[in-house]
Amino acid sequence: MTPSASLVDCLRSHGDRVAVHTETTQLTYRDLADEVTATMPSLGTGRRLVLLETRNDTDTLTRYLAALAAGHVVIPVPADRDHHAIIDTYDPDTVIEASGIRHRHRRPVHRLHDDLALLMSTSGSTGSPKLVRLSRVNLISNAAAIADYLDIRETDRAATTLPLSYCYGLSVVHSHLLRGAGLILTGRSVVDDRFWELFRRHRGTSLAGVPHTFDLLDRIGFDAMELPHLRYLTQAGGRMPPEQVSRWAAHASERGRKFFVMYGATEATARMAYLPPELALSHPGCIGRPIPGGVLSIDSNDDWPAGTGELVYRGPNVMMGYAQRPGDLALGATVDELRTGDIARRGPDGLYEIVGRSSRFVKLYGLRIDLQRLEAALRSHDTAVLCAEDEDSIAVAATTPRSASELQQLTAAAAGVPVTAVRAVVVTELPRLTSGKPDYPAVRRLAAMPDPDAGSDAVDLRRLFADVLHLDPTTIDTRASFVDLGGNSLTYVAMSVRLEQALGHLPAQWHLMPLNRLQPTTAPRRRWGSTVETSVALRAAAIVLIVGSHADLFKLWGGAHLLLGVAGYNFGRFCLTPVPRRQRVLHLRNTIAWIAVPSIAWVAIALVLTDDYHLSNLLLANKFLGPPDSMTAGRLWFVEVLVWILVALTVVSWLPGADRWERRRPFAFAAAALVLGLALRYDLLGFGLGREAWFTVLAFWFFAAGWAAAKASTLWQRTIVTAVLAVGLHGYFGNPDREMLVLAGFVLLIWLPALRCPAAVAGICGVLAEASLYIYLTHYQVYPLAGGHPLLGVVLSLATGVALTRLVMAVRKRMAGRPAGLPTTSTPATRTVPAEPTTGKIAP
Repeated sequence: MTPSASLVDCLRSHGDRVAVHTETTQLTYRDLADEVTATMPSLGTGRRLVLLETRNDTDTLTRYLAALAAGHVVIPVPADRDHHAIIDTYDPDTVIEASGIRHRHRRPVHRLHDDLALLMSTSGSTGSPKLVRLSRVNLISNAAAIADYLDIRETDRAATTLPLSYCYGLSVVHSHLLRGAGLILTGRSVVDDRFWELFRRHRGTSLAGVPHTFDLLDRIGFDAMELPHLRYLTQAGGRMPPEQVSRWAAHASERGRKFFVMYGATEATARMAYLPPELALSHPGCIGRPIPGGVLSIDSNDDWPAGTGELVYRGPNVMMGYAQRPGDLALGATVDELRTGDIARRGPDGLYEIVGRSSRFVKLYGLRIDLQRLEAALRSHDTAVLCAEDEDSIAVAATTPRSASELQQLTAAAAGVPVTAVRAVVVTELPRLTSGKPDYPAVRRLAAMPDPDAGSDAVDLRRLFADVLHLDPTTIDTRASFVDLGGNSLTYVAMSVRLEQALGHLPAQWHLMPLNRLQPTTAPRRRWGSTVETSVALRAAAIVLIVGSHADLFKLWGGAHLLLGVAGYNFGRFCLTPVPRRQRVLHLRNTIAWIAVPSIAWVAIALVLTDDYHLSNLLLANKFLGPPDSMTAGRLWFVEVLVWILVALTVVSWLPGADRWERRRPFAFAAAALVLGLALRYDLLGFGLGREAWFTVLAFWFFAAGWAAAKASTLWQRTIVTAVLAVGLHGYFGNPDREMLVLAGFVLLIWLPALRCPAAVAGICGVLAEASLYIYLTHYQVYPLAGGHPLLGVVLSLATGVALTRLVMAVRKRMAGRPAGLPTTSTPATRTVPAEPTTGKIAP
């Protein structure tokens, strides 16, 4: 039987069972066999070396199976990566990319061993030309063993949660196709709602993941998901901590599912051992027993305690050997066993347990340090960490709230070595390969990165940021962003104006960019060469409209509602950053304090000096508690509405389900808030609130509209928000001019991120926007001092708010004492690479 007949006939034998489910199509096994047969001629004549860029789609699957069916040798590689090292080394005859099939040689130019079928990268990346040579027997035997111990059935449907360029992801395909089961073929992440829509629609029965996959599942609240058809989960691709194994095993058991922990390597095609689900709770630290057809043994030596040694595996799935040059492709099997490099022991129950790794040990100062155990020790201190040997030191990368210096000291103490033997770096995310496995070479590179602070531009920006944020410039790491350094919506205004002056332009999303990526422009300045962000310009314009209208200089109402929209816009940008839920809630608490504390302080002063306020204003609750005096209730309505909206959103953000939804679908979540706001605006919910209290609830939709504007990232999303605003504003005030003014401001906010203007205008906008909160709070008491001269009253109000803002900022800077920037150290071995944005506040 030819290779072609073997594979195609195997597919066709499963008949009209569905082999592949996608978002738009389904293929039966008969259809898939026909597609494979039709694709084979396009791959060229002769037995070829084929490099295949993989995506989790039907084209990749069909071409991969067609190449195997035609007897070609396939090198699967991840798409959208640099494959020059592989191509330059092995000179493949054919390259299959997204654009199609490209034949580099009319006739095959390589001698390929008869048994060779697949060449896989050992690291999950294509940076190294060292490949694993796998035979047809390797592929079939391992797929059969996996299908056996997982009890894969024809009714099973597995989602492709892993790339097909990775042996684990490919083994899911092999084992399911072998048994006539279905594949839910998707390239979507498990954090994407559409992944789960697809999984439920096609009644997915199994999920495969590396430890990082399960971390993501934790983040999105997997334990609360309704997945009625899910039968089992599998984990491989790296060691999962025993406490996590226990938790996931318990979770699966409670829901009538199975949780398989598996152990393998590319050199063993995929799997070597598995832990039966019924033993996962009682033996969470074990890798289990050999797969059907395989044998494990321990090779002990004097370096290890009795019964402990290197784990050795034998079985039909052991690779033919490695390839490092084209000539190696003609070789037969050069190994008959796999020395794993893992140090293990076999328990009396026959289960194997990994206790270390020969290549994961480092000897420093006479101590033999197990880096795997060191990682486990640091994890007990709430630090997600990777440790790697780096010549005569330990390189450490971690995601932790600690500083790099603190991480260095903690690691040194845990390892029992001097601090100078550790080089530490704090990162946003632990470096991982495309397979999800730890990228230890990247850990070494990160820890060895030179300090990027050199260069006059970086130094100048550090001084600029230090001045605005009240920090010591020597403590600022130029890999940090404005938000990383504690920037908020108040300091954002001043920073944006001064940064535009320094750089000559204002990059999009500059507040999230590291300082060392903010570069001055070389283009000549135009006459109107300054840029002011639209949100800043609107804050400045709105506060002038508010003060001018109240002082009877003119009557242009709507500024406060614009400010409410800008506050929602800033909420979306600054308060909903990708940080843990607890941190988000803390940020919102701080945001409320930034607004409420000065407001209450000013009310307390005004209560002593004037009759303008009531005691209920001290609680910022006059709208709820009364008295319903129009002046008392009206003067601080904006602050009251904003504070109570933020209080409500803090409660919502605290709810795990809401937090997960917002992270997965930020625009949809904001749009839902806008829909709720409109329901309140049209009184569709029938709340029986009093008139003044209802006003507070009624105004929420302006805030929600600004929030949705911040999250609208596509043309249709911005169009929807604009249309909803136009409809919602119609008849809202009963004053078309006021409605048009507010709509015009929102349209600018949604569609025009920045405005060009003379430098002087940009500077004035920045000053007024920065002082908008204090101008709003004080102007009611200031403009009457002008004795009936409205223009003078407006100027005095603006000047007073600006002066008070500068005074408060100076006091805060003085009270801050020592700088509050990202911690650094004078020790060149440690640095901090910025985490995700961690703070942000809103102000009018």
